[in-house]
Amino acid sequence: MSPELQVRAFADRAALIAALAARLEQALTADAPAAPRAVMLAGGNTPLPAYQALAVKRLRARPGLSLLYSDERYVPASSPASNYHQTRALPDSLALSEEQVLRVRTELPLEAAASDYERRLEKLAGSGGGIGLGLLGLGEDGHTASIFRLPDLERARGRLALAVHRPDGRDAVSVTPLLLERVSEPLFIVAGADKQAALAALLGRSPDSIAYRAITGCRAVEVWSDRDAAP
Repeated sequence: MSPELQVRAFADRAALIAALAARLEQALTADAPAAPRAVMLAGGNTPLPAYQALAVKRLRARPGLSLLYSDERYVPASSPASNYHQTRALPDSLALSEEQVLRVRTELPLEAAASDYERRLEKLAGSGGGIGLGLLGLGEDGHTASIFRLPDLERARGRLALAVHRPDGRDAVSVTPLLLERVSEPLFIVAGADKQAALAALLGRSPDSIAYRAITGCRAVEVWSDRDAAP
């Protein structure tokens, strides 16, 4: 399968973040009974300003909303390096319960944390609510979530989440291509001139692009970038 790539370039990072905040607000609050009720957040610096802007608005969450994460570094949940910690102001402002926020339980041993996350993702996927908007980042090296290398893709077969040993020496838990296939609206958010080569490889459907290989099971994928990142 070769996904349709729907590309949108913004004049600058500020315009990109403003559009992301508006799109995310709709996903978090729109009361459409037939629409998927889970939203996947990406870590990293690019989407963080959008999360922060929405947190101060004190939005009213749509009924049954759940949040999940594309990946998580294997650090304590209170660590500044934790995606959950960095984004926590948003679910807190939405008054979501602990059950509604599917964080990776990094207090468990690494493999147990991945298995636990996979079980809860399977339960979410089978609940009938589904995953709607799913945000993804793009690394300068072409990775997405915490899928960095071909062996990661190979180990991910048949899995919804797996433990990963990152090239930077850190461990992480990541969602997999199989999970991304279940996301109705996957959306890459890409900013900065350092991402030009990685974005060009993604848009060019390069077999060397880990990010592209991770989404080959998706029907359609949106790619939003600022002008600096555009090839």
